[in-house]
Order: sequence, then C-alpha cells, then structure tokens
Amino acid sequence: MRIAKVTGSIVSTQKHETLIGKKLMIVEVMGSDGKKAGNEEVACDTVGVGIGEYVLVTKGRSANAAFESQANVIDLAIVALIDSFDK
Repeated sequence: MRIAKVTGSIVSTQKHETLIGKKLMIVEVMGSDGKKAGNEEVACDTVGVGIGEYVLVTKGRSANAAFESQANVIDLAIVALIDSFDK
C-alpha cells in the first residue's frame, strides 16, 4: 500500500461495465513526509473519500480484490482513509 492525497474526481458517462456505479478519484502518491512522491493517477474509491483527504491506495491484484466482483478492470483502489500520521 502507498499513501496518497485525493486531488480531484473523474466523471465518466461511458465506461467499462464493471466500473458502473464506482467513484473514480484522482490521487497523488505521497511520501510519509507529506511531499509528492509520484504522478497523479486515477483510483477507484472503496471507502467514500473526498478531495483533499489522505488515503491508502493499493495496486494490481490487491486493488481488484477490494471489490466483490473480481472481474473488474481496476488496477488502483483507495482502500482506507488516513485519520492521522504518527512517526
């Protein structure tokens, strides 16, 4: 899993059938120091997050496993909302 910040949302009227009803968010991967550590990517939201929140994201098979139907085309998923950082 990686830390990311939600920077926006995506609206798509035409998409693969396994994405229907799923919320797509733009996330920016961050380091634990709060600095940008990667590019912006699109993630499928599983927890109902908002713009500006810090989240945990997972990639690949584990992202797909976050959904009941594993026939999804999802390769990046938001799986947790971060309440605080303790170091």
